[in-house]
Amino acid sequence: MPIKTILITILIFFSNFASANLNIQHWELSNGARIYFIENHDLPIVDINVDFRAGSVKDTKQKSGLASLTNHMMVLGSGGVNEEDLANQFIDLGAQLNSSFDQDKSGFSVRTLTEKRSEAIDLLTLVLHKPNFDKDILEREKKRYIASISQSETMPGSIASKAFNKALYGEHPYGLSSSGEVQTIRKISKKDLNNFYKNNYFSNELSIVIVGDISRKEAEELGNKISSGFTQSKIASPIPLVKEVKGQDIRISHPAKQAHLYYGAPIIKRGDPDFLTLYLGNYILGGGGFVSRLTQVIREDRGLAYSVYSYFMPFIEKGPFQIGVQTKKNQVDQAKKLIEKTVAEFIKDGPTSDELKRAKDFMIGGFPLKLDSNKSILEYVSMMAFYKYPLDYLDTFTKKIDKISAEEIKSAFQRRVDMSKFSTVIVGGE
Repeated sequence: MPIKTILITILIFFSNFASANLNIQHWELSNGARIYFIENHDLPIVDINVDFRAGSVKDTKQKSGLASLTNHMMVLGSGGVNEEDLANQFIDLGAQLNSSFDQDKSGFSVRTLTEKRSEAIDLLTLVLHKPNFDKDILEREKKRYIASISQSETMPGSIASKAFNKALYGEHPYGLSSSGEVQTIRKISKKDLNNFYKNNYFSNELSIVIVGDISRKEAEELGNKISSGFTQSKIASPIPLVKEVKGQDIRISHPAKQAHLYYGAPIIKRGDPDFLTLYLGNYILGGGGFVSRLTQVIREDRGLAYSVYSYFMPFIEKGPFQIGVQTKKNQVDQAKKLIEKTVAEFIKDGPTSDELKRAKDFMIGGFPLKLDSNKSILEYVSMMAFYKYPLDYLDTFTKKIDKISAEEIKSAFQRRVDMSKFSTVIVGGE
């Protein structure tokens, strides 16, 4: 069979799979835990993800890095089982344990064979409910964190990212470095880990997603087992509103040959009705890689950089719209002016009909490939579960994208993207 025919066949298969209703089943337990389940018997595998509202936004200036370190330490020994033995027990089952972490959430996932699910969930429950927070391991990991932070403080990209977050968010926790600072990591104790764990993992914000080769009844049993040790009566502490911060122009010297430029502002949070419109528009502006306007202007027309990007990153509260580029030091101001001009023109005029068609074709045509495995589905549904998206979000995604007009994109950018509030951070410019 010719390669082209094979590819078409694969795409048709995935299109049929993804366009079909995923049949996400959802229920809430008496303790407040939210369970999301997709039954799929194609492979004898079960994927589970558990998310807590315990991301870096829960850090304080005095204890920055505590949330990340707590998440990290939870997989390094639990229930009196040491780090090595815990890892070996997962290996013996053929199961995989992973943790994830970002500004809003702390997550833990397990992939296991269906026949080994009970033992794997027992281990996962041990990780979630009884972390050791061993003092010796804590001191070892603190040294690793400090070494990593110290190294990052010499790298222009890391310096720029840190300064950019601070410029956008000021004293808001989103402005803190998620990995912490050398001086804050040094001070973190086992007591701090225990207190953070008790204060942020035992709340009403617990979501569990199960995808794979089990029945609804079996999924209920797994959900009950995972959540049963958590008292969900405690209301999660609210995340502070993102206050408007005056745009800044920050320049930091660095010996690197290339300058790093970040440009943007906090704009949008999860669940915002304008998100899909802005998301589609941004694909045209700077999110579409080599076919975006910014790439055409910066790379193709002027040869100022290999790549330039832009994206919207919504959080529970306002996340950033960010544009980034690396270029020669003596070209960074030219690149900045061109970026500003390109963004301003896009806000004023919106996309062309050809740009909009190409963007829709890519997003709609490529969407099935984003849901081509249990793991991919798990990631998307976990996002939906944590941020409380409607159950039909994935099923209606392409239809909503297809309905968006050029005028709606222009309107959304004009209403939401105010360049007068943007901050610029340049590290390494002359």
